[in-house]
Amino acid sequence: MKRKNNLLLFICSVSMLIVSCKVIQPYQKPEISKDKLNRLYGKTNVTDSLSTANVSWDKIFTDVNLQNIIRKTVQNNLDLKIAISRIKQSDAYFKQSQMALLPAINGGPITTTSKSSPAAQANSLFPTQHMENIQLGINIGWEIDIWGKLASAKRAAYAALLASDASKRAIHTQLVSQTAALYYQLLAFDKQLKITIYTIEIRKRQFETVKALKETAILTGADVTQSEANLYAAQVSVPDIELNIKNVENALALLMGEASLTIERGNIDEQIVYSDLKTGVPLQMVRNRPDVQMAEYNYQNAFEIRNLAKADLFPSLNITAAFGLSAFSIKDFFRNSFMYSASGVLNQVILAKGTKRAQLKVSDAQKEQAYLAYEKSVLTAGSEVSNALYSYQKAVAKEYTRKQQIETLVRAVDANMELLKYTSKTNYTDVLTSEQNLLAAQLAGVNDKLQQLIATANFYRAIGGWQF
Repeated sequence: MKRKNNLLLFICSVSMLIVSCKVIQPYQKPEISKDKLNRLYGKTNVTDSLSTANVSWDKIFTDVNLQNIIRKTVQNNLDLKIAISRIKQSDAYFKQSQMALLPAINGGPITTTSKSSPAAQANSLFPTQHMENIQLGINIGWEIDIWGKLASAKRAAYAALLASDASKRAIHTQLVSQTAALYYQLLAFDKQLKITIYTIEIRKRQFETVKALKETAILTGADVTQSEANLYAAQVSVPDIELNIKNVENALALLMGEASLTIERGNIDEQIVYSDLKTGVPLQMVRNRPDVQMAEYNYQNAFEIRNLAKADLFPSLNITAAFGLSAFSIKDFFRNSFMYSASGVLNQVILAKGTKRAQLKVSDAQKEQAYLAYEKSVLTAGSEVSNALYSYQKAVAKEYTRKQQIETLVRAVDANMELLKYTSKTNYTDVLTSEQNLLAAQLAGVNDKLQQLIATANFYRAIGGWQF
């Protein structure tokens, strides 16, 4: 009989093991089709396996002032501190999920006093209205993870922990890129302010020249008025540029976790643009991007939660045990008072108003959403790499032409002023037009350099740069 019971127990155990293998699905990484990966950078043909993501950030951002700002930002930024706090939170949940695999143990003294009414006595010949019970023991409860539910919860918590860490690295990379972009924007505004102030000085001198030419009847009062208005047009743009400078300084201070402050900085003409931009193969970029990694870990988390919901449809096996001392009085507490109990319960929820089935459907939908979010993160990454690289290339393409345009306009302004003074072959409108075109071209030249610098910063982030 005992042998039959053991055989039956063995068969049940093997059956449960086989079924549990079907309940819990092993995790598989989400895949993106090779066709999509090959077209990830658009028309950019990639053959070089090297990637700028493996270059240390201070080799890309070489300005010493910018490096100091980046270090301070990474050290003090509040968003990064929040991300680090979330990692601690996820780590605590993961450790909690590890402990769920162990039995729960509790114990302590228990004293019970009860009094029943005479009408409730089971034996009227020997009435017992007052009773005391004193216990000191340990209780053990253990859920046997036959379906892998607790293991899935542990893996889900671990994936959430990894996602939190990837989120921190994504914020880190974003901060470096954003800080560099704001710093370059600040230098560009400085240069624009310098150009505008220089233009104002030139227009002041021209205004005096135009007034003198009016006295000699070469120009009219309308020309003087136009010259004066041209001067005011340059002067009125100064407060706007100064406001932009202050706004960018405040934005940088916020990134550094500081109150408003003046930013120490160089100038845009001294900035060396890192030109060796290498994307690496698309799959390498996908592995480097912390936001893509975070999306994958979120998918893994959703995958394991779905496993957990599936396992929750099956019975749970709980083993409980208790042992200790028990007596009706203190004097008998240490005499023949040892007691113990043990039980195994296979518990299956029969009617739960469809909540468990609904939870499985919800987890299926969440798993699908997590996969779509992962796929979107990969496609977004490819788009950002392509945009940053294309922006840099087009800014470089404008560099020579812009330089020629500015030099030509400088000669045009000088020539028109000379013609205005000594001949009647030109009018003051030509001078105004060439001056306005020159200022616009000079400011556009600053934006061209800024476009190169910001494209480099965006490229660093887009390929998952993190070497710090």
